[in-house]
Amino acid sequence: MAVAPAAARPRPGGGRLFIIVGLVLAILAGAGAYFLGGIGGGGGGGGGTTVVVFAKQAIPLRHTITAADLDTQKVSGPFTTINNTYQNPTDVVNLIAQIQISKGALITSDMLAKDIGSIPSGAAPAYLPLPSGYVAMTIPTGEQQGVAGHITLGDYITVISSASLTVFSTTTATGPPKVISKTIFTNVRIIGLGPAASNVQPASGAPAAGGQGPVGGLVSSLTILLTQCDAEFFTWFLNNTTLKYTLESFKDYLAQPPSAPDPTCPTVLAAQGVSQKAVEQRYHFTTL
Repeated sequence: MAVAPAAARPRPGGGRLFIIVGLVLAILAGAGAYFLGGIGGGGGGGGGTTVVVFAKQAIPLRHTITAADLDTQKVSGPFTTINNTYQNPTDVVNLIAQIQISKGALITSDMLAKDIGSIPSGAAPAYLPLPSGYVAMTIPTGEQQGVAGHITLGDYITVISSASLTVFSTTTATGPPKVISKTIFTNVRIIGLGPAASNVQPASGAPAAGGQGPVGGLVSSLTILLTQCDAEFFTWFLNNTTLKYTLESFKDYLAQPPSAPDPTCPTVLAAQGVSQKAVEQRYHFTTL
């Protein structure tokens, strides 16, 4: 009786070779997809890169943005399609954070406001963001005194004092009164408006969520940032002279608001009072 030959046994290790070859092909395919995706911008986001502004450090609510708070980096992929980012840090400086911004966060226009009045009052802390050694002071204003309402939060103004020389003289003057006008303060930063809010709008140009849109009308007061020593002089001028404000060009604003004490008046304890004599010694009204 004939017996069928036994089937040939596979050679040891033959199946293992096919497995190894399959793994190599899978790795090559994955690497190719990775590099091709990188060339194409990844994730279908389009090619190329763009520069964006991000928070170099944590930025608190109501903080006026300075150059030290910002940095830039190049991004690609889906980040290039975000249309409310900033490419230049100068476009962000002097805007106001209306939320708490974390370190490393991408800065977008809906995080910032041009006026602190656009930040919902319930979210605002109870303190003003004053640098060390400085104080806030509220001064009166009006249509003709305050540039017809064009002064708004973050602006810088100069202050002109007009007074009769008899205010500074210790002797009785004869003849018609002599009046002099002199610039007494420059680069005075506006940090508050009241009671109306003028030109209130977020950086994006649209009202913030839960907030109100722009409110028209003239304000009756301005809150300014200055040292306690200057606050004493300002009070003397308010009580003894007529003041008028001029609005500086935004091109002449300080590169960034004060962040350290003024060496001429580092604390409120440095203020020693102001008299007629002290005003004349500082401003020389009678010796022009």
